[in-house]
Amino acid sequence: MSSGSDNQSGSLGRRLQAARETAFVGREEELAVFNAALYGGGCSVLYVHGPGGIGKSALLRRFAHEAAVAGRPVSMVDGRMLEPAAAEAEPVLRDADAVLLVDDFERVQGLEGWLRERFLPRVPEGALVVIAGRNPPDMRWQADPGWAGALAVLPLHDLRAADAQALMDASGVPAELREPLLAFAGGHPLALLLGAAVAVKDGGAGRRWTPSQDVVATLLDQLVGELPSAAHRHALEICAHAYRTTEDLLRAALPEDAGTLFRWLRRLPFVESSSRGLFPHDVVRELLEADLRWRDPEGYAVMHGRIHAQLADRVRTAGDVDVPGAVAALLYLHRGNEAPAEVHGRHDEGEFREEAVREEDVGTLLRVATAAEGAGSAGCAAFWAERQPEAFRLYRRTETGEPVAFSAWLRLAELDEEELTADPVVAMAWAHARATTPLRVSEHLAVSRLWVLPPYRGNSPVMDLIQWRVIGNCLRAERLAWSYIEARHRVEHYGMRDISERPGDDAYALFVHDWRAVPARAWLERMNRLRVAGPAVGPGAATAKLAVLSQAEFAEAVRKALRQLSRLDALAASPLTRTRLIAERAGQSPATALGDLLRQAIDDLGEDPRSVKFHRVLSVTFLRGAPTQELAAERLGLPFTTYRRHLTAGIERVCADLWHRELYGSAPPP
Repeated sequence: MSSGSDNQSGSLGRRLQAARETAFVGREEELAVFNAALYGGGCSVLYVHGPGGIGKSALLRRFAHEAAVAGRPVSMVDGRMLEPAAAEAEPVLRDADAVLLVDDFERVQGLEGWLRERFLPRVPEGALVVIAGRNPPDMRWQADPGWAGALAVLPLHDLRAADAQALMDASGVPAELREPLLAFAGGHPLALLLGAAVAVKDGGAGRRWTPSQDVVATLLDQLVGELPSAAHRHALEICAHAYRTTEDLLRAALPEDAGTLFRWLRRLPFVESSSRGLFPHDVVRELLEADLRWRDPEGYAVMHGRIHAQLADRVRTAGDVDVPGAVAALLYLHRGNEAPAEVHGRHDEGEFREEAVREEDVGTLLRVATAAEGAGSAGCAAFWAERQPEAFRLYRRTETGEPVAFSAWLRLAELDEEELTADPVVAMAWAHARATTPLRVSEHLAVSRLWVLPPYRGNSPVMDLIQWRVIGNCLRAERLAWSYIEARHRVEHYGMRDISERPGDDAYALFVHDWRAVPARAWLERMNRLRVAGPAVGPGAATAKLAVLSQAEFAEAVRKALRQLSRLDALAASPLTRTRLIAERAGQSPATALGDLLRQAIDDLGEDPRSVKFHRVLSVTFLRGAPTQELAAERLGLPFTTYRRHLTAGIERVCADLWHRELYGSAPPP
């Protein structure tokens, strides 16, 4: 315990105090609450809590300074040094002007009940007690009406941006180091101070500065400390990697004791909770990520793969209202790829809400569309709202209900003349699809249209929400050939190409993707490779595109492959090896997979009594190596004309069966 009247006449003591006062920034709200209590207009007990390194001790030193300036006697108790029993804190029990400051209270958290029930009620009116620790106060403080006016709880968060800049000013951080330092530490005081000290010494790094492993290890020791077991560490690493961690996500990546570990996570002082699950403090998240990627890259990749698979499945199976949140969680795994910051889920949850458009909302749609894009674009919105009302979504401010944006996901399999002339964006998309690889039977294209009021464009939460819905539509769609996404920001990092000719910076671009050439699974795998392997993968390592063949081209390729079935080198050159049909058959070379698929298709004909005769003809011709068709007919005991008729019908049947699988997946045709 130390007193505010301790002699600090030594020069070193004065220098330390002066340096600490210079480095203290922000915390105006907390100081206002303390000063109100100090001068008799507030509560008697302040409970300050926050994660390690957030500035609790610095704040208590400032409280001590303020109390000393006010002429109040100050006592400080450190939970690391001794247990704060009544004898050590005796001055606050005798003197109504006394101020007692208790730091590192988490070290003696077991005394909280004694403090609340026995010690603090004996403190005289006018005295002030401040408790600071990593853990929030027990709920029994709030449940007791007696403490309602006597206790103020002050959760301590990161410094605001201006205060973080002021702290870097005080630390002498040059301008070129500030951006990477803030990107790493945010407003976390200890991370900023330690990072600044190292970065200033390593002045040559400039904007490329990243924390060294020594910095990472030091901060982990200070902020996280020792963990109970390897399973606890793994659970914390999962929590750091995922956007929000739920018990079922934890179970997918760490099957054993998921419930116990989840309950442990939610009690950690640097882990917070939201409606979507648990998440660690930003700095703790970045430290755990950096440490695991450096220490165990293979383990990091395995963990990432398990979490990614679980979240990708959640996108496919989520209820409609849960799709944007599921996509946000999935895209968060790809932070740091080529993706902009807005996909990282950094916005406040619930700031905007999405609704399906009802008939009574059409008038609002037209007003927003006119204000956003003008009368012409509003006419397009009205046209499609009449023809595809189910395609539209409305976005409102949650707090006020104010409508700020609309979006539409237009599904188009064919267009009539009126539709082609009603909307220039849809006309551009349709013309592009017809000029490249047109739609095949049962396929459709989709056009994403949006109308957003100017204050909410660009890097904004509502644009994030719209983007999450659009990507969810792409990943969940059945038989989607092309997507055309209208956007003001760049989305090439999703492997989508801009086909518009933009007249100005404020104009929308139209980004296109062929989901037959790069299906959803391959698209996600590419994003995964970028995250796990890092920027070295680069855009040049994009997933190889699949061939998108017309039915006639596909049938001709099947006929040719049947004739070359015994030649693996010839099969390797077949365009069929680059189709969805073969991409679904993992674990084999494309040529081997194609040969096996053709043999299986011929064998399948023998399972149907109506096609046994086709099976016999194709088996002799292509599987048993008859040198000529005449010899094949002779072996089968068939007239040559009958043989030719059965051969043609059998090949057509194989072509039809494989075409169905190409379009609809591995399920056999009805």
